Amino acid sequence: MEAVRISNTLTEVAELLFVPSPGAGHIFPMLELAEQLVNRDPRLAVTFCLMKMPFQQTSHDFKSSSGRIRFVELEPTTLDPDTPRSIRFTSFIDGHAPQIRDIASKTASSSRLAGFVLDMFCTSFIDVANELGAPSYVFYTCGATCLGFMLHVQSLFDKGEFDPAELKDSDAELAIPGLRDPLQGKQLPSVVVEADWLPTVMRHTRRTREAKGILVNTFHDFESQAVASLTTGQTPPLYTVGPIIDLKLKKGDTVGEKEIVDWLDQQPKSSVVFLCFGSLASLDEEQVTEIAAALEASGQRFLWSLRKPPQKGKPEFYPSDYDDVKDGLPEGFMDRTAGLGKVIGWAPQTRVLAHPSMGGFVSHCGWNSTLESTWFGVPVATWPMQAEQQLNAVMLVKELEMAVEIRMSYRKLSGEVVPAEEIERGMRGLMAAENEGRRIKVKEMSDKCRKAVEEDGSSYHSVGRFIEDVISNTP
Repeated sequence: MEAVRISNTLTEVAELLFVPSPGAGHIFPMLELAEQLVNRDPRLAVTFCLMKMPFQQTSHDFKSSSGRIRFVELEPTTLDPDTPRSIRFTSFIDGHAPQIRDIASKTASSSRLAGFVLDMFCTSFIDVANELGAPSYVFYTCGATCLGFMLHVQSLFDKGEFDPAELKDSDAELAIPGLRDPLQGKQLPSVVVEADWLPTVMRHTRRTREAKGILVNTFHDFESQAVASLTTGQTPPLYTVGPIIDLKLKKGDTVGEKEIVDWLDQQPKSSVVFLCFGSLASLDEEQVTEIAAALEASGQRFLWSLRKPPQKGKPEFYPSDYDDVKDGLPEGFMDRTAGLGKVIGWAPQTRVLAHPSMGGFVSHCGWNSTLESTWFGVPVATWPMQAEQQLNAVMLVKELEMAVEIRMSYRKLSGEVVPAEEIERGMRGLMAAENEGRRIKVKEMSDKCRKAVEEDGSSYHSVGRFIEDVISNTP
């Protein structure tokens, strides 16, 4: 059993078992947190479990700068193809329970198992932790506003006071702890207004209440009202540990990435609009045509990350890149806009947002993207697609007044096509001189964002509290 010397005494390393759900937006923040913990305190070590989606052909290739993070790649589980779509993902995750139990048991027998850190979609493994007498902590990859919203809806749902059919796409209002103004039904996150998805989401939220603590990827000043509403003793202790984002801005190590950065280097400062809709979203041909028309009409410099939708009837879950991006665009578009913009596939998002040429970000308002744009001080035009993104858009536009709206209530599954005129209007508003007030607010929040993780910052202290709590779990 490994031991470390602390103030002339030998202390055995306390081991945490991290279990993220598959997907870059969940794995990378948890890995960054694991790195922070072991680098900050030599008494900690991490076993980091990695799931592979059934269609994933290659193994994970994660490395750590620390010798105290051990990666374990789990064997893929089988999934009945007839499993309803609304429970397919969590059923796939739940199927890993025997492997998690085996890994945790071996860890507990060879070191001091200090607890489980579970992704928000891995709450079923709280049962495994309980079997071993270990505490569980839930890592919430969304913000505190979303957490408060979900806990509130779950409470209403369990009392029979939440009817998604009544609220969906309506102007009816729902007051939410932590938000200044009520949400309209049409602004509610997709996951709670789709009847098929709601029971699964409520199950995870219900189980989150069983955790010893909840780690949230946010910082106090960003969501102060939401954080306050979650620290009244009615929920598990809250640790605001963000922003956790990938700041390893290495020089482009691929031809494609170097080409992107070289192009950005040639653009004037704060002149480029970046369009990117996350690792899960892809757009159909009709919507792509409208975006292309908006970009042409705006005359705006742009960098557009355009992904190829998963093939229908195939097991792929994520978008991929086109062999030739022209195949996904209206004929002649690239020729007509050659002097203004560049269309790419996958985007090295943090490198792009960090670039001085960035002037605005047309975003799906995924939480990681929201934190990254805030960190780098890039104003956003909101266009949520799915999950909790509508809620994030409302927070940015209405609560913080840091963003302009293309849409706040858009749902990709609705099949609605946002017309070019709306997209163009949003981009022009994003880049207009009249947006200077928002730019100032974004810059102020960016400064607060960075201070939160500095020594003596709010998130720095919160991580410290979590470490002491974890250490206290072990004899």
